[in-house]
Amino acid sequence: MSDVSRETEALLARYEALIRKWNASINLVSPTTLPALRYRHIEDSRQLFPYAGLTTGKWLDLGSGGGLPGVVIAIEARELPIKITLIESDARKCAFLNTVRRELELSNLTIANSRIEAAPPAQADAISARALAPLPQLLAYTERHLAPGGSAILLKGRSWREEVDAARVSWQFDLETWPSATEEGAAILRLTNLSHA
Repeated sequence: MSDVSRETEALLARYEALIRKWNASINLVSPTTLPALRYRHIEDSRQLFPYAGLTTGKWLDLGSGGGLPGVVIAIEARELPIKITLIESDARKCAFLNTVRRELELSNLTIANSRIEAAPPAQADAISARALAPLPQLLAYTERHLAPGGSAILLKGRSWREEVDAARVSWQFDLETWPSATEEGAAILRLTNLSHA
């Protein structure tokens, strides 16, 4: 993983502490993954931002849950003119996300308590998602909210190739992939020029 500035490290540590504090009452991450929270969830999420190549515009995180990867991206992008919106349907998780936004003073972050398919089209330049849905379903969500020329930056597990094959039955897209730095066999996918097949 890339080097982290002192300010970024401090924010990531505070975010990790908030997840640990709230996780007992709201299941933000699986309790079995808490011992490796920083590596398994936060470092995993940090991988996405550089591959988007976004320096300005709108970033949308779908089904944010506890803010992974959306909050991590907001921390990484806090000094850039990028507006980040997190869509999450669970009101309790949104309460957590609003607490994070306030306590970490992430002015670039907006929390939308909504179902993905009910939210107004976001016209986002970049869309992220992590552990949300199989790729064919995820692309239906993505198409609704992606601006022309935008890209989807997705974290996928070891079966990512099978998901891509299944998605190509109904969708056309250009695809770039990079190996995950935190999970062997997993990948970061960047999809552009998305359309129905």
